[in-house]
Amino acid sequence: MLRILADRIYGRLFTAQAVALLGTGLLTIALGLTAFELEGDRAGQILGIALTIKMLAYVGLSPVTTALVAGMDRRRVLIAADLVRAGAALCLPFIDAAWQIYLLIFVLQAASATFTPTFQAVIPDVLPDEGDYTRALSLSRLAYDLENLLSPVLAGLLLALILPSGLFVGTALGFLVSAALVASVRLPRAEDHADRPFRERLTKGTRIYLATPRLRGLLALNATVAAFTSVVLVLSVVVARGIYQGSEQDLAVILGAYGVGSMAVALALPRLLDRLADRAVMLTAGAAGAVLMLVGGLYVVTAGWPAWTATLLLWLCLGATYAGIMTPSGRLLRRSAGSQNRPAVFAAQFALSHACWLVAYPASGWLGSAVGIEATMIVMGVAAAAGVAVAAAVWPRATRDEIEHVHADLPPDHPHLKDAVQRGGVWVHRHTFVIDDEHRVWPTSG
Repeated sequence: MLRILADRIYGRLFTAQAVALLGTGLLTIALGLTAFELEGDRAGQILGIALTIKMLAYVGLSPVTTALVAGMDRRRVLIAADLVRAGAALCLPFIDAAWQIYLLIFVLQAASATFTPTFQAVIPDVLPDEGDYTRALSLSRLAYDLENLLSPVLAGLLLALILPSGLFVGTALGFLVSAALVASVRLPRAEDHADRPFRERLTKGTRIYLATPRLRGLLALNATVAAFTSVVLVLSVVVARGIYQGSEQDLAVILGAYGVGSMAVALALPRLLDRLADRAVMLTAGAAGAVLMLVGGLYVVTAGWPAWTATLLLWLCLGATYAGIMTPSGRLLRRSAGSQNRPAVFAAQFALSHACWLVAYPASGWLGSAVGIEATMIVMGVAAAAGVAVAAAVWPRATRDEIEHVHADLPPDHPHLKDAVQRGGVWVHRHTFVIDDEHRVWPTSG
């Protein structure tokens, strides 16, 4: 897997991603400490609002900013986004009111909503071989999981030497290093981007996404992931500190178990996906996550909470199912759009997946307080299972890349029809099918 890091462009882009993620991890910890200094016991409320602003920025701004920068040099877009994020982070040590946190978080996350889909859409052009791209997806998943494990350790070491506000400087340095690494490479040019009205550019990614069967299935699986993983991310603190009367270190342990499960599957997936179809792997992982959450909740209701090690094993398995769904998702997006439309499709995935989280986070939090963790696990397990059922229904088993289809609305001299044959008054041909200007709807036969 690591051999793809020998590719000069991808190696530097991956390093940029890893460094920026580490800076983001420091930002999360520094924000919590700053909120406590400003508002004391109201720190949780401030962080909750800040996280909501983050999700709203991701959901609402990602398609907008992607449409605004369409056709621009992608390297310059990535560098500008990193510089904006660094500038916002450098302003955070000087805040003295909660509203300033909200404003700067909005600016920072708006830049992230521009950076992330653009970055994700560049990688398939850097690594055109599907096997290499699959390994890149696994490395990306590892980077996210390692950030969750390493950021608290690094923050603890730094806090022994500097004030909490100094962590924001570390965040800014991470973004500046990321910008420098992106600036050091020449990115492949995207296909020429036709000049389109802003409204069309704004909705193009979502239109392609919702018109593609495999991506409709991915959307349902995004809801599945959000359902069972929100329990882990929102309620782990209650499980570790409340149910088991553990320490802060125990919270790190249970979240670490989730991360280890995710990393283990991310490492195994490239070879697995060489032999199995994405649909089979992702639906199996989704079903396993739903069953684990549902059965776990039913067990706790009937028999009480098991030994600590059993809960750690459950969290580890949930992390494995999370990676089994999310790691291959980039392959579906890559396969479902040409280079010109990939940024819009990745932005649609970014926005729609975070919309699922925007619903699941508060739902798990509210249910956990209203009916208890055990009932919440059952409810979210059922919701996750419903997502898997929808995904299986809308994502046909026999979906192929090359599909025979007809064109009845293109002129005979259209360049797209150069290899087509006329049959029954329409033009018929077969090729790798994606939704674009010449293909507005998915074929229902042929």
